[in-house]
Amino acid sequence: MFQSSAFSDFLDKINNMMVSNPVADMEKNARAMMSGFFSNIDLVTREEYEAQTAVLNSTRQRLHALERRLQALEAAMRESASQTA
Repeated sequence: MFQSSAFSDFLDKINNMMVSNPVADMEKNARAMMSGFFSNIDLVTREEYEAQTAVLNSTRQRLHALERRLQALEAAMRESASQTA
């Protein structure tokens, strides 16, 4: 059977090796590089995107309502002009 102290030492050595492994440094460098890349481009969060989408949809609805109202007013003006002529 394994002696617990020997097994514990073995695990400690593996953990130390993994921490000092160049792969860990490469991962840290890759994360820093990706973070820098994403900070340089214009990105928005999902919440910001959804809020702007809601504003856009509301604005479109109001625009369509105004267009229908304008068409109705123009039609009424044409009808009024044709009746007075």
